[in-house]
Amino acid sequence: MLRGRHKLPNRKEARRLPGNSKNISLSRLGSTQEEGASKSNEGGEEVSECSRRRTRMAEGCRKSLDAKYHRLCDLTVIWGIVLEAVAAVGAVTSVAFMLALLILICKVQDSSRRKVLPVQFLFLLGVLGVFGLTFAFIITLESSTGPTRFFLFGTLFSLCFSCLLAHAFNLTKLVRGRKSLSLLVMLGLAVGISLVQDVIAVEYIVLTMNRTNTEVFSELSPPRRNEDFVMLLIYVLFLMALTFLTSCFTFCGPFTGWKRHGAHINLTMLLSIAIWVTWITLLLVTPTPGPEWDDTILSSALVANGWVFLLVYVVPEFRLLTKQQNPMDYPVEDAFCKPQFMKQSYGVENKAYSQEEITQGLEELGDTLYAPYSTHFQLQNRTSQKDFSIPRAQTRASPYDDYEGRKNGS
Repeated sequence: MLRGRHKLPNRKEARRLPGNSKNISLSRLGSTQEEGASKSNEGGEEVSECSRRRTRMAEGCRKSLDAKYHRLCDLTVIWGIVLEAVAAVGAVTSVAFMLALLILICKVQDSSRRKVLPVQFLFLLGVLGVFGLTFAFIITLESSTGPTRFFLFGTLFSLCFSCLLAHAFNLTKLVRGRKSLSLLVMLGLAVGISLVQDVIAVEYIVLTMNRTNTEVFSELSPPRRNEDFVMLLIYVLFLMALTFLTSCFTFCGPFTGWKRHGAHINLTMLLSIAIWVTWITLLLVTPTPGPEWDDTILSSALVANGWVFLLVYVVPEFRLLTKQQNPMDYPVEDAFCKPQFMKQSYGVENKAYSQEEITQGLEELGDTLYAPYSTHFQLQNRTSQKDFSIPRAQTRASPYDDYEGRKNGS
């Protein structure tokens, strides 16, 4: 029954089976080779497509240029070229203002404005660094640009905001009629406040990189990298809030000439806070199409904030730099010229000269001249009542001329 159902092969057929298996295996190998060839062709097509995309993306750049610099010259990614041009113009403008500040030092007449010049020069250095840092965000994130971004972003902005804070604190004293801070005190205050962010940034970078691993910033996931980037700037956010509040106190005081400087700082901080709230919201809350949009957001924030510093603070301050010193901006130093309330003395009044003073006052009342813009002392025409001319010497007759004992002939 088994033989009927399953026919066993003969010896000849059994001898032929290995050859058939070889043929089957060869046919299978051929099919796999064909599949591999087709896959390799597909892979080659994909590589060629990728190369074509790279050549298309790098349109306008040299072929020998490294791929990380393609955003600086790629015509298909136009935002990199636009931000590069705007940042370059801002950097050149900052250098021009620095040179103009050095030239105009001798023409500043007000001593209080002259003391702020080193702080403003340091502020311009920070603005120049902000525009220069924009190129680090246009270039692709890698081992060299990662530490530069995380260290310099907070350091440069802390330098700018600390300079504004020192200037605002000095204005709060001037607007109340107090003596301004010295040059070294304001400069030390600005540098000392900004150094705190430097210490924080260095500590974070050393702990994150583990001293030598510079690739850690590019290896981090984009959400984690953005969160660490914002957490590193908490001290800068505190400086922004403190500078804004200090600038608000510059409007409280009797000397209104300094309130205009406080308005420049207040408006600068208000616009800076708006820019920072916008880019932090876009970076952490709003979903972006890809990680490359993070670089676009941060580089745009750098350029926008740099131009706010120049147009809202630097340009108006330069217009007031060579302004003449206004006496109304300072308290009057000659206090003895002010009318003061004299303490009333109690005692017996000598009335012997009271009637004479009254008559003299009535006589001189018509000659009083009123000066509208003068002190409480009024001008009077003092007419002399007596003749104070010096008499000339006259010769007197000798008493012995009519002496009786003298004779006419003798």
